[in-house]
Amino acid sequence: MTNFAAELEQITDYWSPRVVGEVNDQYVKVAKLKGEFVWHAHETEDELFLIVYGTLRIQLEDRDEVVLQPGEFFTVPKGVRHNPVADEEVGIVLIETKSTLHTGDVVTERSVPVEEQLR
Repeated sequence: MTNFAAELEQITDYWSPRVVGEVNDQYVKVAKLKGEFVWHAHETEDELFLIVYGTLRIQLEDRDEVVLQPGEFFTVPKGVRHNPVADEEVGIVLIETKSTLHTGDVVTERSVPVEEQLR
């Protein structure tokens, strides 16, 4: 059994997801977010954002931004450029295919390899 809130309490760094479970070929991750991330896309994978606490805005290149509150989720379709923005701290659950790169088609100092996410 996994408690998302308890897992989020252990995270100290923003924008650094941690794998807390697996389902078939998917990782279940938790992360704390604050500030603006980076515009990126995942060319072959969808990405699900589920909000545990806080408010997350997901800017989308091809449509209006999505604003998510606790208990809500949104799936960014594969190939869609997006940029998560958290004006205040947000706790999230991510569900992603194991092959999904943290910052997709962009590599920055914020990119976290999956090996580090598994610790």
